[in-house]
Amino acid sequence: MVAHEDAPAAALADVEAWEARERYPDLMSGGGPLFAVVQELESGGWEMLTRADATPQSARDSMTAIFRKRAEEVALAGDTAGQQDLLATAELLDWERHDDLTVAGVRYRVARAEPFIRMGPDGPEGPRPSDPDPAPVGKSHEFRSPTRGFVIDPFAGTGLSESILRLELLGLVRKAGTVPHEVRSDSQLAKHSHPGGVLLPAEFVTAECVNGHWQPTAGPSETPQGARDALAMYLRVMAPVLERLDDDERAEYARIADRLDAERCDELEIGGKPTRIVRVERLVRVGPDGPEGPRPSDPDPDPPAALQAQQLREQGVNLDDDEEDDPSPETKELIHLFEQERKRQEKLAEGS
Repeated sequence: MVAHEDAPAAALADVEAWEARERYPDLMSGGGPLFAVVQELESGGWEMLTRADATPQSARDSMTAIFRKRAEEVALAGDTAGQQDLLATAELLDWERHDDLTVAGVRYRVARAEPFIRMGPDGPEGPRPSDPDPAPVGKSHEFRSPTRGFVIDPFAGTGLSESILRLELLGLVRKAGTVPHEVRSDSQLAKHSHPGGVLLPAEFVTAECVNGHWQPTAGPSETPQGARDALAMYLRVMAPVLERLDDDERAEYARIADRLDAERCDELEIGGKPTRIVRVERLVRVGPDGPEGPRPSDPDPDPPAALQAQQLREQGVNLDDDEEDDPSPETKELIHLFEQERKRQEKLAEGS
């Protein structure tokens, strides 16, 4: 459904989306699938309860935590039956994989999203001016996630450009020879089993260009400033240890982080490599029974928590040993750098 949107912000976003089609005409995979917990609404659609995780089991673990929290809430309200249902289902998920469950009268599901990026002659698309970016520098973690609470509803109105993009993404199928046969087969089946789709709020990753090819260097953030904050933290804290930087290189990385904070820029050069904050579109396929869940070919390497613990004990791993090994020199340095960064941020906050 295409909405006739008159709001200035919505109109601007639609114009920017149309311009992006011209400047960045190629749609490419943005990496592996993502998974989130959703619940069906009586009013229609499915509400997202979590941000997207990299594996189905990570989403199931989040679902388990949601059930235990909601069990506490309904117990306070005097709903003993609901509490028992939620706790029993959480216990079930500790041992077994389930992606679609009805608990205490509410239907929950692990929903699957596929990420895409737009590419042009100068590389991947960065943030758009209309992308929400409300957080001050260093404070992105304090702002509400735009994904949590988002309703997956294929009948909700959208702008013309978003509707065209959705149709483009729904028609994409991995080319033969570029992915394993089972992955391509599952994507072909999904076109028929889940022919509709909804675009989630965009996410943002850091990517660098190496030998003419762009590749991600960090996990996704939910706002452009979230990606900048994560990159600045990496430059000040993680990179000195992981990249074994000398004193001059550490100072240079710190200067780049300071520039990132001061200018809120989305393009810079790090270690001689062009680096960019990249915009990621995410599509959830929807069928007659709701959002698509994990596919058989999706990587799902981790067992449920209790089952994993049992398997480790059977292998002789002592999970009850409370003795902690002495941290390595690298770990000690990371702790030191984290503490330095914490003090730096506190000092900035006091002066603001």
